Amino acid sequence: MKKQRIRDYSITPGCMQPGPLNKITDVKGVLVGHSTISTPENKTGVTVILPGTENPFLSKPVAACFVQNGFGKTCGLPQIEELGCLETPIALTNTLNVGLVSDALISHTIQSCEKEGVTVHSVNPVVGECNDSRINNICRRAVNECHVKEALEHACADFEEGSVGAGKGTVCYGFKGGIGSASRLIPLDGKIYTLGVLVQSNFGATRYFTIQGRKVGEELLNATDNFTKVIPTADDQGSIMMIIATDLPVSDRQLKRIIRRAANGLACTGSYTGHGSGEIMIGFTTANRIPAESEKYVLTQSILSEPALDHAFRAVGEATEEAVLNSMIMADTTQGADGRTYYSLREFASYLIPASL
Repeated sequence: MKKQRIRDYSITPGCMQPGPLNKITDVKGVLVGHSTISTPENKTGVTVILPGTENPFLSKPVAACFVQNGFGKTCGLPQIEELGCLETPIALTNTLNVGLVSDALISHTIQSCEKEGVTVHSVNPVVGECNDSRINNICRRAVNECHVKEALEHACADFEEGSVGAGKGTVCYGFKGGIGSASRLIPLDGKIYTLGVLVQSNFGATRYFTIQGRKVGEELLNATDNFTKVIPTADDQGSIMMIIATDLPVSDRQLKRIIRRAANGLACTGSYTGHGSGEIMIGFTTANRIPAESEKYVLTQSILSEPALDHAFRAVGEATEEAVLNSMIMADTTQGADGRTYYSLREFASYLIPASL
């Protein structure tokens, strides 16, 4: 079955226009790379998001984070909250590999700075995670430094989605989850700005799964011909990482206001943010950067007027909803470590969207 994104099934969340690739990398300079591990025992990996072509340690992108529900083991969020900037690429992986991936990001930063003649005495690696233990033997901790290096080296604009990198072993609404992305264009004052979202989806109670208002999860559970292919997840558990990039000139405070609205898009897919799920947003802008060293005590940044943020609020909700659906429709049916088969949403295409066939 040919892999198609959700728009290829005539499903178009929201009304705003997407960017050329309809991915987070529509924000100029942003790149995404994967390293995927696929063995009988381990199905996992790492995904990295590069916030531009510059060394983020030397030219720090303004950043923000928001924890909607804190059932997660992320690294680096307290310093983002305090200082409002990034120092490294953002990496996503599985729960028990956060420490190893963090260490690899530190090594990468030290090596990058040494090439530029800069000594690093402190660095804040940023790593997010989802628990992929339903499909992956997570206790093997299969991801190591070589996988992080591979993901960084292969970072590109037109990256793969679905069962790749950190999304190789994830489950979403009882179907196969993965990496998904989408973007929206924002016209302001005669210029076109971009906001993009990348998700690592591993959450959701099946009966609440919704596509554009249609209760698809409930319908599939009640359809006897599909019931054997659906492994119902009773509770909203498992987590989702949401990475938001933009080139809008915003402060870290404004950026935090924006990324919090990713929850609106999440709710459109049926999430109620359950006890056992970690909903974590990390965002950055390429428009405002903070130099690592400056002789100036006063730095100047351009920021949007507060009413203009409404456009970004709508954009991040739409892009998050579409990114989740892309993560599911682009994923591949996979047999889990528990012996069960987690089916791609593509398996149900003829039922979901009969007019598309």
